[in-house]
Amino acid sequence: MSPNYWPLVGVLWVIAGFALRLNPALVVVSAGLVTGLVAGKALLPLLELFGEAFTRQRFLLLFVLTLPVIGLLERHGLREHAQAFVARLRGATMGRLLIAYLALRQGAAALGLTSLGGHPQTVRPLLAPMAEGAVEARHAALSDAQRERVRAMSAATDNVGLFFGEDVFIAFGAVLLMQAFLADNGILVEPLHIALWGIPTALCAFAIHAARVLRFERRLAGELAQQARALDARGADA
Repeated sequence: MSPNYWPLVGVLWVIAGFALRLNPALVVVSAGLVTGLVAGKALLPLLELFGEAFTRQRFLLLFVLTLPVIGLLERHGLREHAQAFVARLRGATMGRLLIAYLALRQGAAALGLTSLGGHPQTVRPLLAPMAEGAVEARHAALSDAQRERVRAMSAATDNVGLFFGEDVFIAFGAVLLMQAFLADNGILVEPLHIALWGIPTALCAFAIHAARVLRFERRLAGELAQQARALDARGADA
């Protein structure tokens, strides 16, 4: 009996939806429905299967509710208030802000509190606007390309803090996976020892990324100063 390849149309559906930049949630859900219908399932049992999967994974409800709440806060000026708050702080710079967040994110992840930060709930509505506001308060308005670079560095800071911080947490899945792999190969290591040896790596990652942030800040400040001089020269010529 030859295999039925028609259910794979759901993969093409996802690729086409993402290529057309349609709503990701709508694309994924509709792809699941299309795949089930092509595979020969009736609509009602298919919807029942969706409902059962959703109720089994109740933690996804927190993620589903987070995005509308963040969107509502942004619509009412959360990003603008974050930028204005940083602009009023004396001594606040983008480098200091991102390094402080890196320390907080890495320390929280090392304690297993990986949900305290993240791109949708922290970086986009708070950290990135605050970093932008810190730069513009000390220098000049950012161009679109420069603003995107500041946002990318903010997101990278969250990634580095989470990735290297959670390896220090003894109950993290990767730590337990390494312990199980070593045990299968005759090497008995306690998860605590693996987590402790993750501390030097986390400290090195912190130092390296902090240096990257400061280097990026100096380079961006140089670009903005050069743009300001160019504008002054044009004004003098006019």
